[in-house]
Amino acid sequence: MKTTQLGKSGVSVSAIGLGGMPMSVYDRPTESESINVIHRALDLGITFIDTADSYCKDESDKHHNERLIYKALQTYKGDTSNVVVATKGGLMRPNQSWARNGNPEHLRETIRVSFAALGGNKPIDIWQYHSPDPDYSIEASLTPAKEAQEAGMIREIGVSNFSVEQIEQAQDVVDIVSVQNQYSPWQRQSETDGVLEYCDREGLTFIPWSPFGGRRRHENLTNIPAIANLAQEKNVSVYCIVLAWLRSKSSCILPIPGASKTSSIEDSVKAAEITLSAVEIQKIDRETL
Repeated sequence: MKTTQLGKSGVSVSAIGLGGMPMSVYDRPTESESINVIHRALDLGITFIDTADSYCKDESDKHHNERLIYKALQTYKGDTSNVVVATKGGLMRPNQSWARNGNPEHLRETIRVSFAALGGNKPIDIWQYHSPDPDYSIEASLTPAKEAQEAGMIREIGVSNFSVEQIEQAQDVVDIVSVQNQYSPWQRQSETDGVLEYCDREGLTFIPWSPFGGRRRHENLTNIPAIANLAQEKNVSVYCIVLAWLRSKSSCILPIPGASKTSSIEDSVKAAEITLSAVEIQKIDRETL
């Protein structure tokens, strides 16, 4: 597996990560099936796993994905010392919906529970503020993360769903290693609003969520000629082509395709070996905007 550096941390992780969300929301697989997916990802050389306290069914199920990942790492027979787990806090799941909560007291508590859910015996590798809450300043919401980092509960801090201005405000409070925003061939806001360029320039890892454009788009990838034809030419899936497109946009991009089946992550890792030409990238660009 090819590797990439995680921001300016000096830590190397796999060029393709694993998104844990599908294993804990909606029609999630059984625990044993999910653990098999995580174990298979580790077998294939994946060393970056993305999760969140809100990857669960509802508030009564909070921190489900974090606990699942910790259990999978504990039961894996190989070496997990180089595995980086990035979690997030700041979203709630009332009645299976999503709601922001940047209240510093809530964030202090959810960081504490995330720390315990991920084992409680070493710092959280990366804790990311999931989405800025307009009811609280960036400084107020990130202060609990700063405190937890100083107390040894968090190693690195990142942000998610942030604009360039908000990232700069965050950088005034803590050192940021990553930014996790939506980005795909169909959702290019991170190009137009300058976030991707900012991350590239400042040495921050950019983690694109929803890389396949959401469930509806996900099901219709074969209807896009540029993607379907490239997949056929290179003898890979359409999903691999999309992940390769993401990686082609900047060396700071770390895709985290979600998986709830071993076959899905087995397919995704192949994208690390695919290189798209400038012409191929332009074809995808034209047909997806």
